[in-house]
Amino acid sequence: MKSKQHLKEKIIKNIFFLSSLSSILFLLGTSFILFKEGLPLFREIDLKTFLWGKSWYPTYNPPEFGLLPLLLGTLWTTLGALIIAVPLGVSAAIYISELATPKIKDYLKLAIEMLTGVPSVIYGFLGIVVLGPWLQNLLDLPIGLCALTASLLLALMAIPTITSLSEEALFSVSKEYKEASYALGATRWETIIKVTVPAASSGISTAVLLGMGRVIGETMTVLMVAGGAAVIPHSFLQPVRTITATIALEMGETVVGSVHYYALFAIACVLFIISLALNLSADYFLYKFRRTSR
Repeated sequence: MKSKQHLKEKIIKNIFFLSSLSSILFLLGTSFILFKEGLPLFREIDLKTFLWGKSWYPTYNPPEFGLLPLLLGTLWTTLGALIIAVPLGVSAAIYISELATPKIKDYLKLAIEMLTGVPSVIYGFLGIVVLGPWLQNLLDLPIGLCALTASLLLALMAIPTITSLSEEALFSVSKEYKEASYALGATRWETIIKVTVPAASSGISTAVLLGMGRVIGETMTVLMVAGGAAVIPHSFLQPVRTITATIALEMGETVVGSVHYYALFAIACVLFIISLALNLSADYFLYKFRRTSR
């Protein structure tokens, strides 16, 4: 009987091990394919021209593959989204964790979960039909599909991630910290701002970084509402194009093995490196938070 139980536990353990190992293999396989298809671009153009080039015109003769407009378009929309999403997401997390009644807390958590489940194409559709025309009329713009529209929708998509993870970080703060603060005469608000939030700062940083990763990796929404202009942005009211939108827009019409094909894989490599750096940073802050919260 014991031998059967031992064999069963061993099989289950090996299944879990293989499942974990598969994640590593998928990551290595993805990395290999991206860099295998992206690095041949630099036989045709040098790295400096690619990274600092100000024009992305794959149909020109000769074609121009400058990353800068796409990278700045991605950073521009991401920055705009974070400016909106971080204050709102963290504030919502503070209210849910520290101020809301249990009933209101349940309703708010349900609403946040519902926002998380909305497909990105729905956000893009609302941007085209509602938000874009509204901003165009409000700000007297030539076109409502611009970086501001994309930033607002990306912020809406990032808020659930930031709120949920920040709320967990705030909830995990030891009650002893709060009780000690109250014992010293601090008010509830002073305890939240000067004790609870600083104690959960690593967890909140993790939430912000993961929300940022969610924004940078978004494709459909920015493809639909950012305007699609591969130019260096100078304001949020200008149409832009992100790296993800460029890959989705051009990959279907690219000849396999062409310079354009390799260029799309090269910008995918850049996006992969950025996303990997964000995830590693988030893991660092999460590890730091777990150590400080013990």
